[in-house]
Amino acid sequence: MSPQNSAAGDEGRETAISSLMQRASARFFKSEATGSILLLFCTIAALTWANSPWSGAYFQLLRTKLGFSWDDAKFVLPWGHWINDGLMALYFFVVGLEIKREILVGQLSTVKKAILPVAAALGGMVLPALIYTALNRNGGAARGWGIPMATDIAFALGILALLGPRVPTGLKVFLTALAIADDLGAVLVIALFYTETISVGPLMGACAALGLIVLAGRLKIHLVSVYSVLVTLVWLGILASGIHATVAGILVAMVVPVRARIEPKRFFAIARERLAELEASNLSGEVTTLNSAQMEALDELHEATSDVVPAGPAFEHYLHPITAFVILPLFALFNAGVVMDSGLTKALTNPVGFGVLLGLLIGKQAGITAASWLVIRTRLAEMPQGVTWRQIHGASILAGIGFTMALFVADLAIEDEQLMGFSKAGILAASAVCATVGYFVLRRALDRPAD
Repeated sequence: MSPQNSAAGDEGRETAISSLMQRASARFFKSEATGSILLLFCTIAALTWANSPWSGAYFQLLRTKLGFSWDDAKFVLPWGHWINDGLMALYFFVVGLEIKREILVGQLSTVKKAILPVAAALGGMVLPALIYTALNRNGGAARGWGIPMATDIAFALGILALLGPRVPTGLKVFLTALAIADDLGAVLVIALFYTETISVGPLMGACAALGLIVLAGRLKIHLVSVYSVLVTLVWLGILASGIHATVAGILVAMVVPVRARIEPKRFFAIARERLAELEASNLSGEVTTLNSAQMEALDELHEATSDVVPAGPAFEHYLHPITAFVILPLFALFNAGVVMDSGLTKALTNPVGFGVLLGLLIGKQAGITAASWLVIRTRLAEMPQGVTWRQIHGASILAGIGFTMALFVADLAIEDEQLMGFSKAGILAASAVCATVGYFVLRRALDRPAD
């Protein structure tokens, strides 16, 4: 193959991958926005159930143990842990695919593109953590500084979607990239600061299983059963090592191939040739009438179609609805059940609840807006096209909707049940206020002309 043809093939492959990634981004925004409605419903259901006469059944269900045993050994976890340590690993796998997509072809793919959302994410993580730490320097609550750092992308984009087509594309991209960079920061915080001890043996086993996943991809092994076993081994190894099991989802996402196994040019040639053969052979809808040549043509067409779709976008396409409409609602149902017997006022005036509230409500918008202003003012980044400072400020308020990620970190950071209840009250109160205020601030900003 000549250098010109090779370059053209590489360009065609990159164009096809970029197109797949862009379609994945569109599906991502749509499912996040619609899934947030179900997420809100499950949150209200959890709060109602936990504070009803049937609250005992709610907490008993959380403690119900499920698992399996063989001989004298057994692997049993409470139902709540299966969701937080098991199903949420699948959610983090999808998050990892989204991060990888943004790094390869999205808003984090170049330094120039990444500076604004990454700087905004850092500002929106550091300032809330400092506010919380200033109010909770001692005791078991001090570990909760990571709680107000997180942004719930499902709720944030859901509120943004309520404003309709008036929202500039640049603002949607900014908030999405900001939240994804924020998620990456939250995963690093979980891995580095909320891991007590690390067992080297299981961790090495997980790394070996990751290596086998990479090798299976290179050998073009397509058997789902093979990957299912290897991914399960990674999850078990990470869980046994002491690192939170959801990190396994991110690690697996990083080794999943995102490049097609066949060049688009080659795919089109095969498709045209085989389709022409099938059309000329008077293909019938009756399976019994298919001859060997037709079967061979169909098999090759099917294989070429499978090879042109990278594994990463394919996994994201099929798993994102599951995470948006099943896993996250289940997580909300079994984690948002805060008992309000001590009163919301008491919870929010406690340093833990107040620190979370201030961190999400004030720290997020101040940190994101200030960091964005700094990098744009110093010409390190440019304002997204069609976006105003009022809109940036409104988006920064929406980023204060911590919810899913904040609840997740709270479960890892605070052991005392009462203090955890206070932190969850702060998360829910701040998320509700940020959603309401952010909506009206953005609505007003969109009604005004550009600065």
